Amino acid sequence: MTTSPARRAVSVASPGAALSSTAGDGVNPLDESFGSGRFFNRELSWLEFGARLVELAEDARLPLLERVKFLAIFSQALDEFFQVRVAGLKDQVEAGVRARSADGLRPSEALRAISQRVRQLVDRQSRLFVDQVLPELSRAGVRLSDWSSLDPGDRAYLVDFFERQIFPVLTPLSVDPGHPFPYISNLSLNLIVRVGDPVSGEERVARVKVPPLLPRFVMLPDGERFVPLEQIIASHLGRLFPDMVIGEHFAFRVTRNADLALEEDEADDLLSAVEMELRRRRFGRAVRLEVADEMSPDMRELLVRELDLEFEDTYESDAPLDLGGLWAVYGLDRPDLHEEAWAPMTPPRLANAGNEPADLFAVLRERDVLVHHPYDSFSTSVEAFIAQAAADPDVLAIKQTLYRTSGDSPIVASLIAAAESGKQVAAVVELKARFDEQANILWARALEEAGVHVVYGLVGLKTHSKAALVVRREADGIRRYCHLGTGNYNPRTARQYEDLGLLSAHDDLGADVGDLFNFLTGYSRNVRYRKLLVAPVGLRSAVIDLIESEAAAGPEGRIAIKVNGLTDPQVIDSLYLASAAGVPIDLVVRGICCLRPGVAGLSETIKVRSIVDRFLEHSRIYRFGGTGKRPLTLLLGSSDLMERNLDRRIELLFPVLDTELQARVLEIMDLVLADDTNAWDLHGDGNWSRVGERTGINAQRHMQELARQRARRRREPEPLATPVA
Repeated sequence: MTTSPARRAVSVASPGAALSSTAGDGVNPLDESFGSGRFFNRELSWLEFGARLVELAEDARLPLLERVKFLAIFSQALDEFFQVRVAGLKDQVEAGVRARSADGLRPSEALRAISQRVRQLVDRQSRLFVDQVLPELSRAGVRLSDWSSLDPGDRAYLVDFFERQIFPVLTPLSVDPGHPFPYISNLSLNLIVRVGDPVSGEERVARVKVPPLLPRFVMLPDGERFVPLEQIIASHLGRLFPDMVIGEHFAFRVTRNADLALEEDEADDLLSAVEMELRRRRFGRAVRLEVADEMSPDMRELLVRELDLEFEDTYESDAPLDLGGLWAVYGLDRPDLHEEAWAPMTPPRLANAGNEPADLFAVLRERDVLVHHPYDSFSTSVEAFIAQAAADPDVLAIKQTLYRTSGDSPIVASLIAAAESGKQVAAVVELKARFDEQANILWARALEEAGVHVVYGLVGLKTHSKAALVVRREADGIRRYCHLGTGNYNPRTARQYEDLGLLSAHDDLGADVGDLFNFLTGYSRNVRYRKLLVAPVGLRSAVIDLIESEAAAGPEGRIAIKVNGLTDPQVIDSLYLASAAGVPIDLVVRGICCLRPGVAGLSETIKVRSIVDRFLEHSRIYRFGGTGKRPLTLLLGSSDLMERNLDRRIELLFPVLDTELQARVLEIMDLVLADDTNAWDLHGDGNWSRVGERTGINAQRHMQELARQRARRRREPEPLATPVA
């Protein structure tokens, strides 16, 4: 931009009026002064998150298998990026859409920029794996071996493994006039093989699918060496094509459009509609072709033509394809190559002497409990809450949302037990939780068979809120207890994701959660909540109101927000106006951030950072005010500041009312803002740079120590705090 800072500065004497003027006369002052350049592109911003994952894999300070883990995470995340985001852009191009997104790019322009950046990242990942990670694994005694490097004993073992476990599963498919090019399923690893007839001299091409349910890397008997599955198959192609001449063969992999798209008129029976859409997903349009870099041009041309792709959809690698399979290597029992194991702690108020579980209902009648996973145990807090409710004869009803859960979920088992004992149990199961649809269908049916009232969410909206309600009969009447959280009811991810949850018997919170479930399971509109902010009805406007309130205070205001994604243009513009009013604003955004910080006259008081570390930062924290005499508003919840969350999902934010718990949440925010070990700063040009280490603060390790300290205190008497109104 060539306009001077003075010319670009926006008047914020009345920030609310500035934003509302957009609806009145169609003029947005920020749009006039800065245009689309004030937003980063959403997809390109996500790829920069991917770059941070690769940078962690490059970090020699990390234990070696932790670096392997980040390579696997990046590979799987890139798969999902192509299946959903790139596929969506390609659909727009196919439909002739030329409209520009908020950042000014047309779909075709975004695709070109994505392709260029992905090639850079994939090349960086490949070079890292081949040149650094593989040699270091080898020096540590963990070897990814080529078939050609194996001794006779190893080969004999793998020949036997092939005959017993691989060969019976394989189905070679020839391509000729009688056999058209076979369908290549999504994310499958394949071999394309040139096969010749020694008698007739005729040559054909064949495809061999690498069985997806077999290990991606096969472990040798010593437990420390692996061989890629496709190499074992390639070394036995003669068994698949007897008496033929085996020519060149190469690995390839296809990614298809896998986004679930339900039409309104399909949704009369949501369960059947989702099952149908899951079947369609297998046949989605191809959007990416990954090939071994040595693949011959004619083979590559054949694949591109038969998959109906363009050559720019092809990505080469000299590393093994599908490095998401490195999870098998990460799972090695080598403590010397991993981070020190972490055992979550039981919060002191939830354990009696001798670590016996406390009466959670008695504890919550005294005051709220904040749990911080994975530092605080999920099993002795959230799972224990539902388990006690299921077993308690005075509990009359349990209601819960289920977005993602595990295959062995104790919470689902507790809900089933509660229903079988005669309690009123309702579960809102979100069938459209991306890539967990099939698992959720199975759980929904199991719950229904046990007598649980199962609701499959609302047409056109995903139920992404995390809420559980327990209704209990007590001496003084009916009392509601609730759990509200930022993460899923999943014991596995609770050990890997950083999340916050609140256990409470607060009357207003319980009443609000009850109203929310009545809305989700019944038929109503215009629900008025006492404490909760709920999307898609009023969450965005409430957050903007809170931002504008701080803008009115100018430099005396304070905003600090921690989310996974920030893309909503209205919220971003309100933050820009607050910055122009002088409000100090700190944003912690793990992944996508479309806000451009540090721009003169636009966002000079805004700082954006990202924390990427051992545990996936997943909690959402919203802090407004709390400086000087300004009141503090502190919210937690399920919602990011993205259009999908604010417009197309049932989300909720809930307040932290207990002053001591507020102090804990502020401590968490202070730590993530002070981290200089695994933090990155976003600059106004879109580049991220790692924060230079000065004090050596690692927020996650510090929170582990805080959890240990709290656990050591156990159940010491705590003074009751006065709740904040």
